Amino acid sequence: MKNLFILLMLTPMLAMAQGLNEQGASLDALVPQGWAHQEATGDLNKDGLPDLVIIATPNHKDKILVRDDGYEINMNTPQLAIYFGKQGGGYKLFKQYPDLIPARDEYCIVETTLEVTDRGALRLGVSMFMTAGSADTGGPTYTFRFQNGDFYLIGKDEMEFSRYSGKATEVSENYLTWKRQQKDFNMFRDNDSEVREKWTRLKRRPLQRLGDFNL
Repeated sequence: MKNLFILLMLTPMLAMAQGLNEQGASLDALVPQGWAHQEATGDLNKDGLPDLVIIATPNHKDKILVRDDGYEINMNTPQLAIYFGKQGGGYKLFKQYPDLIPARDEYCIVETTLEVTDRGALRLGVSMFMTAGSADTGGPTYTFRFQNGDFYLIGKDEMEFSRYSGKATEVSENYLTWKRQQKDFNMFRDNDSEVREKWTRLKRRPLQRLGDFNL
């Protein structure tokens, strides 16, 4: 009876501590059941083996808001994890980033995109959409490359867009050439002549590592 009581007390704690597994043969073996997730594959570290990048959002009940109409809003913080492929199959965790991506709330929707390019670069996008109080939307897409034992930021693309006026600004920064391109235009007008383009040079600085800043 005593052991049963201890088990009942520990069960909720174990559920809260549940997280991504450090290694596994497949995606299903790495992500806990019930967690929403998206993934991308490709050779990130140039060893000829497929690697795996995952964004998984826990389903801990204390961070799920239930509205009066019954709609559930998951406000758990998404977890980013990078797995390198293993010889013989399966994946092993390189690094996990538990606080990198912002959680959504009742009025702000956070959307993420993942891509591994043909050249093995990791592209990670984060955009925010306000359901009330703002007409602006958009967000950055970061490009990271694995070098010197870690992932370093080599580029950033960002677009801001007003849903009311159509006014948009698109900025692309390259941290290998240290050049910045900015385009201003209107999303509601199909006229290339109205696109204003400007190029500038960026000040050189040490490349930032993935995890050094919040997205």
